[in-house]
Amino acid sequence: MNKIFFGSLVGLILFEILNVYFIMPMPGSQRMRSIDIAYFLYDFRWMFRIIFGIGIVLTFAAVFRFKKWLPILSILILIAVAYLFNFNMAADAMFLQPRQLQMLSAKANKITKDRMIIGVEHNGESKAYPISLIGYHHQVLDTVGGKPIMVTYCTVCRTGRVYEPMVNGKPEKFRLVGMDHFNAMFEDATTKSWWRQANGEAIKGKLKGQKLPELLSYQTSLEKWFEIHPNSLVMQADQNFTEKYDSTYKYERGKSMKELTRTDSLSWKDKSWVVGITIGKQSKAFDWLRLKRERIVNETINGQPIVLVLASDDKSFFAFQRHSASEKFAIKKDTLVVGTKRYNLKGTALNSVENESLKPVKAYQEFWHSWKSFHENTEKY
Repeated sequence: MNKIFFGSLVGLILFEILNVYFIMPMPGSQRMRSIDIAYFLYDFRWMFRIIFGIGIVLTFAAVFRFKKWLPILSILILIAVAYLFNFNMAADAMFLQPRQLQMLSAKANKITKDRMIIGVEHNGESKAYPISLIGYHHQVLDTVGGKPIMVTYCTVCRTGRVYEPMVNGKPEKFRLVGMDHFNAMFEDATTKSWWRQANGEAIKGKLKGQKLPELLSYQTSLEKWFEIHPNSLVMQADQNFTEKYDSTYKYERGKSMKELTRTDSLSWKDKSWVVGITIGKQSKAFDWLRLKRERIVNETINGQPIVLVLASDDKSFFAFQRHSASEKFAIKKDTLVVGTKRYNLKGTALNSVENESLKPVKAYQEFWHSWKSFHENTEKY
């Protein structure tokens, strides 16, 4: 009886630990390919709990008659471990959703304009979501131009993405379930599939292989966003989470000292910043430090000529398709120049109605370890 009781007890304690270990940033957990075992443990969690629980219940009385306090102490340890790992260390218990989503105009806005934001525009409406806020929440549900959106950010990967929370044509709700290879994962409420934040792909569950529709988004300073979108609304801090938000600017400026969110000072290190662009099946990464020196890059990806530009604030970046490979853009005071043509950072032609506006290209700033993890064949510029 002792072997069954204590074996079941130890087995259940180990299960509760491993059930969280593989999907949270614990020593070694994010550097192994453990998503299959993590999902297996999660998918069959109640089976494990019931089997081990039966072993504990059926043998408790017999063990108690001889050991007295020991089985009771063991049960208390089990309860403490289960509570710690399921309620304190679970991702959706650590990072909560906003209780009040307040969006204000530029005139009423309380977010300082030098803060970084993820911006999105649709059907003539534009909105901005400060990284200092969504970096804690990880996801924010809203609508823009009548379209439901899920604004996401993972501080460990430095990835901002905006998705349409639609699965098989139907609205879906998601919860933060943990992370894989340091990238946040969301679980849909209907099928319990796990979705990767960096590319919106379901990596485990019934919907494995499907992707969430992604909207074009931008990472800029709020000041630069207002210059381009003066009528934009801005997400404000939820006072229920004031202590959780990044008020120090350290993360945004790359000055964080935390192991998971720090920035490497040299290029092409795990925590170095890059701007990643994917066109078709080809991906390319651009070193942030080099972009700060050169400010503008004319390049071709998968046969498509593009231009990548860093604004004068050294924070805001934009990418566009070039009309032809022969066009070589320059930048002057945040104006894109090619020949006699002029464009603003929105890609709008400035000096002639005949000039075709530039088509924007999705471009993302993130840590090099993140980009290369999810774009295995990426090239370096």
